[in-house]
Amino acid sequence: LRLAELYSEAGVPDGVFNVVNGDKEAVDALLEDERVQAVGFVGSTPIAQYIYATAAAHGKRAQCFGGAKNHMVIMPDADLDMAADALIGAGYGSAGERCMAVSVAVPVGEETANNLVARLQERIKSLKVGHSLAKDSDFGPVVTPAAKERIEGYIRSGEEDGASLLVDGRGLTVDGYDGGFWIGPTLFDNVTKDMKIYREEIFGPVLSVLRASDYDEALRLCSEHEFGNGVAIFTRDGDAARDFASRVQVGMVGINVPIPVPIAYYTFGGWKASGFGDLNQHGADAFRFYTKTKTVTSRWPSGIRQGASFIMPEGS
Repeated sequence: LRLAELYSEAGVPDGVFNVVNGDKEAVDALLEDERVQAVGFVGSTPIAQYIYATAAAHGKRAQCFGGAKNHMVIMPDADLDMAADALIGAGYGSAGERCMAVSVAVPVGEETANNLVARLQERIKSLKVGHSLAKDSDFGPVVTPAAKERIEGYIRSGEEDGASLLVDGRGLTVDGYDGGFWIGPTLFDNVTKDMKIYREEIFGPVLSVLRASDYDEALRLCSEHEFGNGVAIFTRDGDAARDFASRVQVGMVGINVPIPVPIAYYTFGGWKASGFGDLNQHGADAFRFYTKTKTVTSRWPSGIRQGASFIMPEGS
């Protein structure tokens, strides 16, 4: 809404940029109205699937982006301090409420896992949760009371399924903000791939550690998950990095970069249940999505010259 106000204040003509508030009724109106030629969406996977299918049924172009479960593989040769710092920022920044948050750490080997977990626990102790605009806050509250309740439900589920809850973010209070929707940084270890906290997107400050015995197992975990939005590998080995980037079945790959979000002239978008449609956001794909290709074939008789914007006989 504020962006719309700024556009208007800047002199953008009415109708160029519009904001419509509504629920499914408003969405369906956009999907069914013949004046709307293309639809973009970011949200949950079930709604992304619905919008993509409905838009296609009405002959519209659609780019729809759904859920995510982003992994970060930590190889035995990785700089563990660098990897732990990256996980703290990528896992807990923005309270984990972003589609590119890293929610699964995959250390390779028991020694790597033990050393990584120890570093994570130590760093979590220094995180401060508070008002989002406070300069000393590392992250703020989650967005709604419903989100808080949902995240706490996932934490309970992880406990019930047998994961090791090393840091519990429930029950957090912040002075002066008793009604805030607070969830502190939460850390699970010994997570397995059959657990709900691994299968589903939590969208909160919850980081799961799923230990892999070797590189091939770590690669399979990332590639076989339902979602294929983003993934990262931390390693000093260029061969391992190149092999991982080539083989992993995920749309965006970071090498010693925890959140592989490129700058605007690269495309952005995941694979599998994370994205629906042939064209991604940003970059060259954005131009293709918002325009149509027109092919013009022409032939001119002798004596006719084609100008930049008009045709005139030779010599006239």
